[in-house]
Amino acid sequence: MKEQTTKLSIKMKRSILNLPAFGKRAFLMAALLSSTSALAQGQSISETEFLVYVVAGMVLITLLAVIATAVYVFRVVNLLTEQAARERAERLGVEYVKEPSIWQRISQKLTRATPIEKEEAILLDHSYDGIRELDNHLPPWWKWLFYGTIIWGAVYLIVYHVMGLLPLSEAEYLAEVERVQAMRATREVVEIDEASLVYTPDAEIISRGQAIFTSNCASCHRNDGGGGIGPNLTDDYWIHGGSLQNIFATIKNGVPDKGMISWAPILKPEEIRDASFYIMSIRGSNVAGGKEPQGELYREELQAVKQDSVVAQINN
Repeated sequence: MKEQTTKLSIKMKRSILNLPAFGKRAFLMAALLSSTSALAQGQSISETEFLVYVVAGMVLITLLAVIATAVYVFRVVNLLTEQAARERAERLGVEYVKEPSIWQRISQKLTRATPIEKEEAILLDHSYDGIRELDNHLPPWWKWLFYGTIIWGAVYLIVYHVMGLLPLSEAEYLAEVERVQAMRATREVVEIDEASLVYTPDAEIISRGQAIFTSNCASCHRNDGGGGIGPNLTDDYWIHGGSLQNIFATIKNGVPDKGMISWAPILKPEEIRDASFYIMSIRGSNVAGGKEPQGELYREELQAVKQDSVVAQINN
């Protein structure tokens, strides 16, 4: 497969070199469009995908060129036809009257507007400060749109209110609420005692926690936990404590004063545990470009020393 892709790439490059000047410009434009699209999506593309983008861009540019050429040819034909009609009128000694264009004929059928030279026939006999009023008809498209709304209203009334073939929005809402409640009733609830939680580098739990962190927490703390709107989670400085219990409680209860919501109504207890384990796994990794430290230095050995000093003071 790789050899076929390489051969295709070589053939493509040779064909590009043999293109005329216009073709080369079209290719460069197509390549620019395709690469810009890929860069805008923030994705790296393979050589095969690049060739697909280039071919698609060239097809698009060719299509646009064909349309532009057709429009140009159509205008040239119209000009030649008009010139021939003028010459014929001059030979016959009659006044040339230009025929309306296709767009003008379509516009006339859609609006049924009265030509300016015939407005005297629909001019009303009253005047307001010199402003005269014309008795124009409503445009046909407007009238058919109005008739369509009446037909739609009748169908809606019959389907929803008379025959009850489809549920109303209130019934749809109640059915959705019942479905969610039934789903929650069948969901297995895992009871977690956060006070007795002990961190272990369980790869499965950490992997699940990383997925939860990426989808829910990365918008404030970055994908790598380096901090953005929220604090850096990869250093040893913590605002609300750096123990597993502290992290679990912070996720569960949130920090309303700092704009962090409580995740307890959204995440299940085991999901909060998984996210807490993941944060514990990146604590102290100090990723590059992380936010400056916030809070107090937290390390397990320092906390043990603090607890021992508190106990000593109490004993004394």
